[in-house]
Amino acid sequence: MNYRIDNLQYCNWSRDIFKINRDAGLSAVHATVVYHEDYDEFLIKLKEWENLFNENSDLIFLGKTFEDIIKAKSENKTAIFFGFQNCSPIEDDINLIEKVHHHGCRFMQLTYNNQSLLATGCYEKHDSGVTNFGREAIKEMNRIGIVIDMSHSGEKSTLDAIDISEKPIAITHANPSFWHSALRNKSEKLLKHLSNSGGILGLSLYAHHLKDGTDCKLDSFCEMVAKTVDIMGVKNIGIGSDLCLNQPNSIVEWMRNGTWTKTKNYGEGSKSKPEFPDQPEWFIDARGFSNLEKGLKKIGFNENEVNDILGNNWFNFYKGIN
Repeated sequence: MNYRIDNLQYCNWSRDIFKINRDAGLSAVHATVVYHEDYDEFLIKLKEWENLFNENSDLIFLGKTFEDIIKAKSENKTAIFFGFQNCSPIEDDINLIEKVHHHGCRFMQLTYNNQSLLATGCYEKHDSGVTNFGREAIKEMNRIGIVIDMSHSGEKSTLDAIDISEKPIAITHANPSFWHSALRNKSEKLLKHLSNSGGILGLSLYAHHLKDGTDCKLDSFCEMVAKTVDIMGVKNIGIGSDLCLNQPNSIVEWMRNGTWTKTKNYGEGSKSKPEFPDQPEWFIDARGFSNLEKGLKKIGFNENEVNDILGNNWFNFYKGIN
């Protein structure tokens, strides 16, 4: 059985988008539920998702285990797996980790760009690594089945998390820095360590993470995939598109600033009034998976390898979450 899985989207969710994901053949999507919200605000988000599930039950349902991906495939639906792009919903209480898991959370970033109570983000000047609280949080996340996600974390913090975690971690949406030197993209050293530990990298289609941005060519992206496979092996990479379909530009301000600043500090290299970039023409939305399939085959991957990259590797990773 072959699966198509997009392991990171943060869309302005609607029936139209759920239809697009079905048209793309996605059996699972890891959906960002919160950025900077606290626990009570997370519960409000759950109510919104409850309505989405009820209104679109013919297209989506809440996924909690890899068996839900199998179910989604058989029912021609998409299993939605909840994730956090920050650790803010657990506040400073380790007991909340089990509670958010109970409500469906299966992925949690230890940081979103800045220093958190758990680790250091990629926009900080000094990376002090995983904190004492972070060590305890990782242990608890391992115990109950929440994946440690280091997509927005600094290098030392990410290396620490790989070493501390007893289970493989994920970088759900980033690209290698040898191809494009965005702060969010990852070094060859880190990627080797990630793959050696059994971790997985979700390659991003978000224009700010791409060489040449919106003008990135499919051939260039697929060449990058091939070089990344040389570093990590074909079994340790997947897709985490970071699609933000139909989001208003005001959401960028929320993503960058949350509630931590009044000075509109959008981070190094950002514009004073940032906007969502246009997607490359070959990946306007998840239906671009078909273009990825063609591009990967063109560059020399065989059918089994293409299926691994476009979903089967994530499926196998999900098997080890619980």
